[in-house]
Amino acid sequence: MIRFSLNGETVEVDTAPSVTLLDFLRDQRRLTGTKEGCNEGDCGACTVMVTDAAGPKAMNACILFLPQLDGKAVRTVEGISGPGGALHPVQGAIVEHHGSQCGFCTPGFVVSMAVGHATGRRDHDDVLAGNLCRCTGYAPIVRAAEAAAGEAVPEWMADTPPAAHDGLRSLDDFADWYATHPDARLIAGATDVGLWVTKGLSEIERPVFLSGVAGLDGVEIADGAIRVGAMVTMTALLPVLREHHPSYAEMVRRYGSEQVRNAATIGGNIANGSPIGDNPPALIALGASLHLRKGSERRDMPVEDFFLEYGRQDLRPGEFVEAVTLPRTAPALRCYKLSKRFDQDISAVCGCFNVDVRDGVVAGARIAFGGMAGVPKRASAVEAALAGQPWSEEGVRDVLPLFGDDFAPLTDMRASAAYRMATAGNMLLRYFHELSGMAVDVREVRA
Repeated sequence: MIRFSLNGETVEVDTAPSVTLLDFLRDQRRLTGTKEGCNEGDCGACTVMVTDAAGPKAMNACILFLPQLDGKAVRTVEGISGPGGALHPVQGAIVEHHGSQCGFCTPGFVVSMAVGHATGRRDHDDVLAGNLCRCTGYAPIVRAAEAAAGEAVPEWMADTPPAAHDGLRSLDDFADWYATHPDARLIAGATDVGLWVTKGLSEIERPVFLSGVAGLDGVEIADGAIRVGAMVTMTALLPVLREHHPSYAEMVRRYGSEQVRNAATIGGNIANGSPIGDNPPALIALGASLHLRKGSERRDMPVEDFFLEYGRQDLRPGEFVEAVTLPRTAPALRCYKLSKRFDQDISAVCGCFNVDVRDGVVAGARIAFGGMAGVPKRASAVEAALAGQPWSEEGVRDVLPLFGDDFAPLTDMRASAAYRMATAGNMLLRYFHELSGMAVDVREVRA
């Protein structure tokens, strides 16, 4: 049984765990304002407001399973307006500023805007980056968000989530249970697993939703290290990274969309072993450690050692990712994400660089890429060639051919192999120039 609030009304649902919120809303509740667009978390047409103890957040209903909502409050576009049809400030602003044409995307925009309005956000481009519009154009929509920003949050938007039906399971109890049930499917934010259902039409056998496990979502900051629980979302991690690793944080700002970052977890991104996941290259460049657990047994390893080959990780039956630890500071860390769209797109290549230069000489280097091999991988030959050499543009250019010793990338829909190889070398050059004080952001090119 699952208990949550829907537009202010507590509902209890007994259904298959692979039913998405989008299907439940449209098929069982006839709340058809929540649209099915891409059905994979890319377009934002299905955006809903989900409120828990941390406050309201925008999420994609199409890849959100009902068990993930236990003990939370959900508000759809039908619940944004007030009693008697009173308009929410963002709805009135959309009308006044002509922010809708065909209207298909409008409900999702309204919900995202309402969440941003409720939380006092003024970075409207980021708030709305996960909502795609194909006819209105973003200027009038952003103007509407700006116009509504100063208005008070309507009292009817206050949501108090009901008590969860099952409550939270302790981390120790879960670890013991999973050790004896290793065939269960662990689901964190479901931003990847959701597509197995919506696109692959698969049934999930024995799903276990980690949102019901206490103790996996904390961040601990010590003198020299930051320990991040596996269930920490990218949204929760972002302010920590902004303080300690700003370049990594800027990459995370482009990680999926607001809706995706509100669901996606660092542990899930690592555990699924994707060769184009954006976190692993940064963590490898930082020399981060991964903490695994099976029952009461724990083991640690460098993040880079976790990825064995495409689709295979060093994860034993009944073992799960518990946390990751990264250095608190790394002033030389820079992360570069290359994708066809600047916002909300999968990386063609993601390169992260952490070169230790002392008195003009390279004392050590950690360079890691996603999208260049079947796993996230270090550029070991390039690192070795840089070590002990003067840190100069000439020296950097001399090692560029060695990327061919480290990588043999594939050609796919995102980039050709040749383009990926050229990009890897260009990223290293960009890194050298950035550390030398040159402006390298392509959005800030000056004549």
